[in-house]
Amino acid sequence: MKILVINGPNLNLLGTREPQIYGSTTLDNINQELIEFSKTLSGDIELEFFQSNHEGEIIDKIHSIKDYDGLIINPAAYTHTSIAISDAIKAIEIKAVEVHLSNIFSREDYRKNSFVASSCIGSVSGFNKTSYKMALLGLYDCLANE
Repeated sequence: MKILVINGPNLNLLGTREPQIYGSTTLDNINQELIEFSKTLSGDIELEFFQSNHEGEIIDKIHSIKDYDGLIINPAAYTHTSIAISDAIKAIEIKAVEVHLSNIFSREDYRKNSFVASSCIGSVSGFNKTSYKMALLGLYDCLANE
């Protein structure tokens, strides 16, 4: 099972960026913990990680994953602005899960709207780094039971 994990703008600054909201764990730590967690689900999960601060690069990466089984995406600020990322996910017809470290529904009003969620089979938010594990568990369960 091949799964791509995409992280959007400013997530490369995790660990130092607004730790009161996003925690003190770095993106590399989250990725490593996700690899370890994937081994508890199956020895047959291959994870690839991609981070970009540029919408077009994220879209190009989504377009390139036709041989993958699933996608976990934290579009970050593009969650609330990018119809293009949503359309890219729909175009590739791969199961995707949207993930957020913070609870986007308990924050500013503009963060409560996600253009990406409608392209995904599910969304997880508000559990900090555990949100990624929950997203992987849900996606794995969905793919394994097809």
